[in-house]
Amino acid sequence: MAVKGLLGKDEALRVASRVIEASPGDMTEVVVSGGVSHLTRFSDNYIHQNVSDSGHSLRVKVIFGKKIGMASTNSLDDDAVKEAIQTAARVAELQKPNEDFEGIPGPEPIPEVNTFFESTFEFSPMDRAKGVKVICDAAQAKGFKAAGAFYTGASELCVANSLGVRAYNRSTSANLRTVVMSDTGSGYADALATDVKDIDPALVARTAVAKCESAQNPEVVPPGEYEVILEPRAVADMLSYLVRGGFSAAAVREGRSFLAGKLGEKLFTELFSLWDDGLDPRGFPTPFDLEGIPKQKVVMVEKGVVKDLLYDFKSARKEGKKSTGHGGFGGWGPMASNLFMAPGDATVEDMIKKTKRGILITRFHYTNMAHPMKVLVTGMTRDGTFLVEDGKVTKPVKNFRFTESALRVFGTMDMVGKELHRAGRSVVPAIHVPAFNFTGVTEF
Repeated sequence: MAVKGLLGKDEALRVASRVIEASPGDMTEVVVSGGVSHLTRFSDNYIHQNVSDSGHSLRVKVIFGKKIGMASTNSLDDDAVKEAIQTAARVAELQKPNEDFEGIPGPEPIPEVNTFFESTFEFSPMDRAKGVKVICDAAQAKGFKAAGAFYTGASELCVANSLGVRAYNRSTSANLRTVVMSDTGSGYADALATDVKDIDPALVARTAVAKCESAQNPEVVPPGEYEVILEPRAVADMLSYLVRGGFSAAAVREGRSFLAGKLGEKLFTELFSLWDDGLDPRGFPTPFDLEGIPKQKVVMVEKGVVKDLLYDFKSARKEGKKSTGHGGFGGWGPMASNLFMAPGDATVEDMIKKTKRGILITRFHYTNMAHPMKVLVTGMTRDGTFLVEDGKVTKPVKNFRFTESALRVFGTMDMVGKELHRAGRSVVPAIHVPAFNFTGVTEF
């Protein structure tokens, strides 16, 4: 059944089937995606923008033998779809045969997972405004200013091919984030959910305001190696670089990953276990990938030992294995989508008490990969950076620039939080790391 702004399963599959029927290729793949998004932005303690958007896109891959062409359109009318098919066919005809091509997958049963919540879909601009007001009122009461956004939306994904794959799913998501600031400090907090009922604006407000209060008049601390306590948002940031490409079976096979030749080795601390599970509702589940293959749970690291890799259809065929449902559409190779880290038995307070001299970090900003094989990441701290001395948070400090390896972070961490938090596409705890390299200090 279609709802406003969404095609619905029947119509999405009809559009995809129409493309396959009209395609001149030996094989054809189609991805139809889109939905509705609503955003309430606020700054200086008031709402300054409320916007909504809806739309769909279609991507088609036409294959003649081993010659492949792709095209896309953001219109689903007959002429636009026809042009996309013709363009993909022309591109394919101009290609040299791709001898690396392994074909396309056949149909498999798609598991059911609850990813769509009416509460999120029906959440109104006034509902979002009420949540924003809680944050702005809390900031104003302390003489601070709040900025941020409250997003709610619904999306749908349809994947089909000429071998009979027909996969459809719809989902909702919500995200409330804020930076509460003054002239001399700032604090950040957010909340993410598939069901907007799980978002507590009052908790987001309290967290950001408390961070901002504690962050006033930061002092300069020289760069160098420090113990660090990484809160979940910072953990998720580092984790994304570890996984991105690193656990791709294609990257490992081609020698582009730090895991090349190291499957089965103990590369991390025993406290580190990591898996990707597209069906776990604690994250942002999706029951199939962009090739229409069902998602499988993949345990990538178990108690520090590298266990398994992520496979798409092509990389699985290359190794005589089965795809784990981590394929994309444009040839990027297998990618994680719903990451989980195993919790530990510590609290952030426990980590602070055990820290002799270290830095408590709320989140990172402007992070980039400096060296893929070493998983060397560079970036900055932001919106809540504090010095910890002799088991106590003693003062806020100016933000640092860091250059550190995610391999060392997850290889040496010695305390792991018991509470898990959604952060980006990950569900992770806070961690304590005994040594972390800061290379510079900012002026703010």
